[in-house]
Amino acid sequence: MPDLSAFPITARWPAADPSAIQLYAYPTPNGVKASIMLEETGLPYEPHLVTLKDADVKSDAFLSLNPNNKIPAMIDPDGPGGQPIGLFESGAILIYLAEKSGKLLGEGAARYDAIKWLMWQMGGVGPMFGQLGFFWKLGGADWPDKRPRDRYVAEARRLLGVIEGHLDGRDWVAGGYSIADIAIAPWLNALDFYGAKDAVGWDDHPRTVAYLRRFMDRPAVQRGLKIPDPG
Repeated sequence: MPDLSAFPITARWPAADPSAIQLYAYPTPNGVKASIMLEETGLPYEPHLVTLKDADVKSDAFLSLNPNNKIPAMIDPDGPGGQPIGLFESGAILIYLAEKSGKLLGEGAARYDAIKWLMWQMGGVGPMFGQLGFFWKLGGADWPDKRPRDRYVAEARRLLGVIEGHLDGRDWVAGGYSIADIAIAPWLNALDFYGAKDAVGWDDHPRTVAYLRRFMDRPAVQRGLKIPDPG
């Protein structure tokens, strides 16, 4: 049985099965990337609910695994060379799980096509949509100065135009279904939670609408969206 005692986070969130991948997450767009990927690959894992409250993500236990205090984070007891490895950053977790499982990344040029679009999400869609959500629905919605909100609405609309154009003649972003889709689609889905679909002209992007529907119809996606269960 693997010994995870070197990871202090396991004292706060104990592992029932130390031989399984330990996932520490919350069902946000970034959090569900990891759970969807684990469901798609079939790798055995154990989810632990880590809320976004400071008592969880800024606790010494969580910071011992991710000093950046963001979910998701993960421990694989059977990492490179059979040694346990701790990971954070959702994009890094997706690449790691793809390489471990041999699934959803492809080879040669297709591999880098998927990574390219993964980085597009990490550097653009995630930060811009997240700010849109803050200024449209969350803490910044009541700010009298609407210039920040309008900036992120415009940038979200621009990014939707990028993916809309790219999906012409394609079902998935990087050839076959891949980690690029698992990265991008949950953030597209977040526009509904933010109540910002009309603001960004969602219905003006029919290929993107159909793409998200295809993604959401996958059984592994439906399971992963609810893991960890927030109660």
